Amino acid sequence: MAAANMVSVNSSNVRRLRPPTVSFKPSMWGNIFSTYSFDNQVQEKYYEEMEALTKEMRRMLMAAESTKLLILIDKIERLGVAYHFEKEIEEKLRIIYESTKEDEDNDDDDLLTTSLRFRLLRQNQYAVSCDVFNKFVEKDCKWKLESHGSDVEGILSLYEAAHVRIRNEKILDEAAKFTVDQLNHIISASEAPIVKEKVQQALKHSIHRGLPVLYFRFYISIYEREGATDESLLKLAKLNFNFLHNIYRKELVELTRWWDKFDLKSKLPYARDRVVECYLWGNAFRYEPQYSYLRVTVAKNMQLVSIMDDTYDNYATLEEDDLFTEILERWNLDEIDVLPEFMKVVYRFIMSTYEDFVVEAEKEGKSFVVPYYREAVKQLGRAYNKEQKWIMERQMPGFEEYMENSVITSCMYVMFTSLAPGMKSVDESAVQWLLGEPKIVISTAKMGRTLEDLGSHERENREGKLPTVVDCYMNDKGVSRQGAIIEFVELVENGWKDVTAEWAKGSSSVPKEMVEQLLNYGRIAEITYNNKEDGYTYPEKYLGPLIAALYVDPLPLHI
Repeated sequence: MAAANMVSVNSSNVRRLRPPTVSFKPSMWGNIFSTYSFDNQVQEKYYEEMEALTKEMRRMLMAAESTKLLILIDKIERLGVAYHFEKEIEEKLRIIYESTKEDEDNDDDDLLTTSLRFRLLRQNQYAVSCDVFNKFVEKDCKWKLESHGSDVEGILSLYEAAHVRIRNEKILDEAAKFTVDQLNHIISASEAPIVKEKVQQALKHSIHRGLPVLYFRFYISIYEREGATDESLLKLAKLNFNFLHNIYRKELVELTRWWDKFDLKSKLPYARDRVVECYLWGNAFRYEPQYSYLRVTVAKNMQLVSIMDDTYDNYATLEEDDLFTEILERWNLDEIDVLPEFMKVVYRFIMSTYEDFVVEAEKEGKSFVVPYYREAVKQLGRAYNKEQKWIMERQMPGFEEYMENSVITSCMYVMFTSLAPGMKSVDESAVQWLLGEPKIVISTAKMGRTLEDLGSHERENREGKLPTVVDCYMNDKGVSRQGAIIEFVELVENGWKDVTAEWAKGSSSVPKEMVEQLLNYGRIAEITYNNKEDGYTYPEKYLGPLIAALYVDPLPLHI
């Protein structure tokens, strides 16, 4: 990084300098989601048909056993209809777990069955050991190529199982490498289009680290074409997709109208207009019909923190940042006269969002969360301000200090306190647990922020004019830029292992509903910053097609 290109820390007016401003593209969605004709009669028809099919599928699920049962549960989850059978799946997995404990020495199960059972149980918080895979490997945990190389479904299942691994599971670390090599070979060797599609999709995102809702449409297409299709399950999946699609479109219209009334696109031209991408984050947290409030609220608060972020680091001077942070601490609209005009707009937006939140919290009997939410927004302002000073003054801290601040700038506390009114099981003790820095929260926040940093550091260094977290790591650890990027990828990998380990433990004192959202936060961060790219700021390449598949057109129903 050439010193001449950097913002000078020696300049006496550095506190009054605007940062090099990035001009962001407008939303790629135009007015697509501004209007939608929601038809209650159509929804009722879908619902009635789904009810009848659900009864039929419930009988099939309860009758299934052994490997067929595992495969059926996996298909139900991938096709997006698992929420119709929560109790049945829970009961079946409990029985599978109990029978596995009683029959630990059974060597008859093949790679597909062993891998699928291991993943389903661990994903559902059952304590399972990776020793079940010992029979498939040679010394040093090396996988036997001649035994598994042609077993496509077995390799795919093992690949998925390897992605629920935790630390010190060498056999699954080796399985992850082995299956990636094998799946890449299958892509080049296979002449079956469906096989290639399934493998390519798996390599993009594993099930555990991806988001099922984004791939319901894809799996419905695969299931319809791969043979051995149960027509009732296929019809249920299609009806369910369209039922959810209609709900999402209705919510997007409401969200778009809310966003448009502030007219921030014209009032704050330096900020990103990404309300549709923000809604995808809300959708990632919960896809089921009853979580409408949660989806919309996460979207609103995601857009709120995005506006705050862009204000602090893409336009305001350090003097203005300090002033805004101070006025934000006071939390009083009567104090805003001292702010520049653009900051008054931001402050009013925050206060309006807060007032809406207070009303909803009271309506749901969750007023206890209001002061926690308010403090989370203030805390975020302080953290953004601190980070911007480090950057503009070129006084980057040690990496550990940066990461402590990044737990806050991950925006997790704002988003998670905001969604409390939308989750029945969350009480004040659950919010206090969240804010008490338990390991899974810190691991998820750091992992999410590291994923974001991997995707956005090239944009944020403003063509070499400003230092980023990558420079911070290079200076602190004495490594090259490429070395820092490799280390960041490893930090994310270990983050996933830690988050998965904490999830798999389970806890009777914290609602599963809350902890599951931490997993989903990591998943949507993984997808948004896929392949070290900033899909939130630049959604056209990757995030855009996923959004279009989920929200633009329903599935044709020809069955």
